[in-house]
Amino acid sequence: MGIKPSDMAVGSREERYMSLSSFAIGDTIHHSNVFLHTQQLHLHRISTSHTTENQHHRSISYTSLHRHYIPRRYTMGSSRWVAPLLGFLGHSAATNLIEDSNGPRLTGSSFGIARNATFDYVVVGGGNAGLTIAARLAQNASVAVIEAGSFYELENGNLTDIPAFDNMWSGKDPKDTNRIDWGFVTTPQKELFNEKAHYARGKTLGGCTARNYMAYQRGTHGSHQVWVDRVGDDSYTFDNMLPFYEKSLNFTPPANDVRAANSTPEYDLSNLGNGQGPLKATFANYANPMSSWVQRGLEQVGLGRQQGFTSGVLNGSSYAISNIDHSTGIRETSESSFLQWAIRNSNIQVYQSTMAKKIIFDSERRATGVDCDSAGYEYTLTARREVIVSAGAFQSPQLLMVSGIGPASQLRRNSINVIADRRGVGQNMWDHVYAGPSYRVNTLTGSALGDPARMQAAVEEFLEHQAGPLSNPGGDLLAFEKLPAESRRSLSPAAQRALQAFPEDWPEVEYLAVNGYLGYQQNYQRDKPTDGFNYFTVAVALVAPMSRGTIGISSANMADPPIINPNWLSHPADREVMLAGYKRVRDMWQTQALSEVRIGQEAFPGPNVTSDAEIMDLIRRSIAPVFHPTGTCSMGRRNDRDAVVDTQARVFGVQGLRVVDASVLPILPPGHPVATIYALAEKIASDILAGQSPSHT
Repeated sequence: MGIKPSDMAVGSREERYMSLSSFAIGDTIHHSNVFLHTQQLHLHRISTSHTTENQHHRSISYTSLHRHYIPRRYTMGSSRWVAPLLGFLGHSAATNLIEDSNGPRLTGSSFGIARNATFDYVVVGGGNAGLTIAARLAQNASVAVIEAGSFYELENGNLTDIPAFDNMWSGKDPKDTNRIDWGFVTTPQKELFNEKAHYARGKTLGGCTARNYMAYQRGTHGSHQVWVDRVGDDSYTFDNMLPFYEKSLNFTPPANDVRAANSTPEYDLSNLGNGQGPLKATFANYANPMSSWVQRGLEQVGLGRQQGFTSGVLNGSSYAISNIDHSTGIRETSESSFLQWAIRNSNIQVYQSTMAKKIIFDSERRATGVDCDSAGYEYTLTARREVIVSAGAFQSPQLLMVSGIGPASQLRRNSINVIADRRGVGQNMWDHVYAGPSYRVNTLTGSALGDPARMQAAVEEFLEHQAGPLSNPGGDLLAFEKLPAESRRSLSPAAQRALQAFPEDWPEVEYLAVNGYLGYQQNYQRDKPTDGFNYFTVAVALVAPMSRGTIGISSANMADPPIINPNWLSHPADREVMLAGYKRVRDMWQTQALSEVRIGQEAFPGPNVTSDAEIMDLIRRSIAPVFHPTGTCSMGRRNDRDAVVDTQARVFGVQGLRVVDASVLPILPPGHPVATIYALAEKIASDILAGQSPSHT
């Protein structure tokens, strides 16, 4: 018999713990106090779920048979659908689950069964773009979503939901992975001393929005104009894309009464929409104490303040808007926003824990469906209108290639029949990388959560007020700039010429106020200092990269990982800019503002690393991706042989097939691209719904 959430809240804390399964919470955490407190946070969600359903909070129900938690908005009102659902989740059937408050309309309507079926649209990938475009199309059409992962609520729980835990399992160590990560590893990176690096990607509903750092920020006017110039379509100017940026958004102004007085964010409400979108965004209810000091230090080296990063202007510093639900303090993803909205408002079907194996084409090279595999059950989902690939910058090109679209020579090497010879598939990968020095400081940072007493206090503050250190993603202050004249003088003439390709408002570096220790970025939990000091890092990221990587395949099987070669720092200009940016951060630490809070000498890499050669060696050993791969199925003009899709995301050379995700961006806008990807999906969905673009090229 199903157990009500309210029943779970009775009894002593010990009794409640006895009835819980951690379902992956804490099983790879390195400090036991984190495990205990994530359990406490989850208990709070159980005990309060019945009071927040009207706000569509991610309440959960509990199966007494398996002691696993299922997001309550997906539960069934009839037992005949329980077995197929739990079969996909990897569990045997249970006989009763609590009926969702939205009523029995959800029975069987939100989860696909492993058998042949036909829909208007078949979307491959339940991530950032996939769930956005699927939700919009499902308003007046039947839509299937194929997702290889499951629910992050099941697989990762509070370690996804709680903003402060966002950097877990994202280090370069190939073993630093979890259950909602694909476990991808790059090829040996020549400029990183042939290091093979773990590249975190979300294998879950929500995709990388369940794994990222939650920053919501837009590109510049100039970067959008570069996009327009590359593809020949004015619809991609910043002003023309602004309605699509705004359409997704449900912004809540910051709660300045609970933030420190010197950390009041600046933002431009005029471009943040009307609050009607599914995607919640706000400023965290807690500002890292060090961030205000860093902002003062930035001012003392010449960087002014910016009124947020959503107006098409970046140069300067600002607190960052985050994809956080203001009412609960927890992470907002495309699953918690667009998928939940679609389930309430449409007849979408989700095939989760399902691998898309291959796109099917007819004799006229029209995409007609997708071959799927759900736990060994193979079947085909047929599309009446279109197949839309939203599998991300690594697996969208991989799926195209195993299906016969890509460089003909690579396809033939893997015994794949060539449907369309498109040499740009898997090419033109852009990415951002970062690294930075760390100091001990005399203010509280994320390091303090290693103390059980401070963690307990943080848990209580989060539970009671949705505030405190756990409510903050850890990097709440960002800054951007073109390198100033004194730094540019250190660049070679060749590097300076290369950087002229970027418009004036496109910054070259980003500074990130990181609420802890980065070090060599192998495993953030394992490698952080445990000496009781508070550590803080100001990192520099390369946001005008010249290096380009590639994605390849090793077989015709989607179960084999793609060959990922980011080529980080392969262009000499990237190495020079990173060196100049790193030295500028070190200068920043010497400002009067930061001298008031730093303790002693530089903790990492240390005062003995002084020459350019030593610093560059350190950068190569400590640099890591910010996880922004784009461009591997680039948008472009019809006569551009390297272009993969047109400006409506239709794949050249075939019919009935689109790619809609970060892979189609012809450029990587400066900063954090998640907002741009949401906007892109909104735009393409709008084009389709308006009938502006037929489904063939």
